[in-house]
Amino acid sequence: MSILIVDDSADQQALLRSILGKAGHSEILTANSAKSAFATLKLDDQASPPSVDLILMDILMPEQDGVEACREIKRRDHLRDIPIIMVTAKSDLSNLQAAFSAGAVDYITKPVNHVELLARVSSALTLKLEMDCRKARERELRRSNEALQKALKEVKVLRGLIPICASCKKIRNDSGFWQQLEEYLGEHSEAEFSHGLCQPCIKKLYPGVYQN
Repeated sequence: MSILIVDDSADQQALLRSILGKAGHSEILTANSAKSAFATLKLDDQASPPSVDLILMDILMPEQDGVEACREIKRRDHLRDIPIIMVTAKSDLSNLQAAFSAGAVDYITKPVNHVELLARVSSALTLKLEMDCRKARERELRRSNEALQKALKEVKVLRGLIPICASCKKIRNDSGFWQQLEEYLGEHSEAEFSHGLCQPCIKKLYPGVYQN
């Protein structure tokens, strides 16, 4: 799984990359600003699937700080599920509250403790994997449900040549017997019938009752 390190300090990038690399994380990307991170994430290209599974975001960066960058990322539906861990030298409550309100899932304080970093990264990647699996199951369930609904609609659709008597309008079924039209349609469709008499039939059957 891939990790994006966003920090304007080259030394901090190198430190995080070293700790993660020694722990077996081989897919590590870096960005030195929020703008560079947005380019890596393809912020507004919803057609491209995210290539990042976790973001380590420094809070204090020039131009755009990590909290606002986190907020921008979480506004995009295709990037919303990427967990973001804030890396900060400022651990006061107001900064942490702002980070969590922006969508961050965790934070690490500087100087970084490698045990703490690896534990929090492992937890966040596990969360991301579980979310990906859940979304994949939901997509499969939606596909199965759509296929089932389509199949149910197709089950009772009448197709092909249907033999019908030109005189009494009975239909010959698959067994060779003649059935009333409404009986046959009732067995082969979802249609229901209500019986009545049309005006021509009323005139024919009850000539003394029907008034012109």
